[in-house]
Amino acid sequence: MIPTPYYLIDKARLAANMTAMDRLRELSGAKCLLALKCFATWPAFDAMRDHMDGTTSSSLYELRLGRERFGKETHAYSVAWAADEVTEAVTYADKIIFNSISQLLRFDAETAGIARGLRLNPQFSTSHFDLADPARPFSRLGEWDLAKLEAVKDKISGVMIHYNCENGDFDLFDQQLTRIETEFGAFLAGLEWVSLGGGIHFTGDGYPLERLAARLAAFAQRFGVQAYLEPGEAAITGAASLEVSVLDILNNGKDLAIIDSSVEAHMLDLLIYREPAKMNVSGDHPYMICGKSCLAGDIFGEFSFPAPLKIGDRLSIADAAGYTMVKKNWFNGVRMPAIVLRELDGSLTVARTFDYADFEGNLG
Repeated sequence: MIPTPYYLIDKARLAANMTAMDRLRELSGAKCLLALKCFATWPAFDAMRDHMDGTTSSSLYELRLGRERFGKETHAYSVAWAADEVTEAVTYADKIIFNSISQLLRFDAETAGIARGLRLNPQFSTSHFDLADPARPFSRLGEWDLAKLEAVKDKISGVMIHYNCENGDFDLFDQQLTRIETEFGAFLAGLEWVSLGGGIHFTGDGYPLERLAARLAAFAQRFGVQAYLEPGEAAITGAASLEVSVLDILNNGKDLAIIDSSVEAHMLDLLIYREPAKMNVSGDHPYMICGKSCLAGDIFGEFSFPAPLKIGDRLSIADAAGYTMVKKNWFNGVRMPAIVLRELDGSLTVARTFDYADFEGNLG
């Protein structure tokens, strides 16, 4: 039995998402790039590579990982490139995307040999969190002044637009894309490609994928562009869990179960966005599931189980692929979860384990 904690990536669940990815690409003509900021666990790339068109990155290291471990098309974006990063980035990237016009102009000569783009900020989004809202007041993410954009249009071939966040509402997507067409259509019409970013939950249950495909196809045809999507969560929704064990049971007004994991170290987004973990359990025995770090608020959530928990019980925290492995850290020196793949035949492959040497090496 594999020791906990470990992230368990289920290739069968991943394959279901890839089937939807194939269908969307076929019907729409859009290209889909894996957003490495969300999921960059490269031992799983063999199960994704044939169903996606490449990767999109937010840094030089992500870009290099996409080129070397995924292959295919690479889009290189950064909120701000350093000069030495640009020199290296152009050796890995098919397209380099600048966050600002000033960066585009600064690195004009260095990037003249590859396709270039700008991030366009439409000044609205579907984000429910100010922390993650690219259209928040005084946003540093992208350009929106059409006069300024028109002045440098001859230096770029496309734009990237991020405005969706966990958007499972097709009608809202349609309305906001119509607004983009209305406000920026004249500018888009002269480009070769437009990326509509990620955050579209098209692999969710009941999502009208055919309607999305038709809308993307119409958009591409209207403006004469190659449409791109940059799915992160949509690519890996429901495809992984965090497997943990109960270390201690106590009662401090509520029944508490302490597990061999930590929200801050292993599922940081839950802490950042003040959201509970997901567990597919129900019953008459409620427990607060607590992490083992010294952070007082290291709490995964409250769940009810079919029987009383006991030390040694194994628990499975669901939907643990996105923004987890890319953010895991060594807070408190808590043992870092291994990375395990469940193959299509049900067997388990341990892709990576971590030990004290990794902890020590991370600090000096």
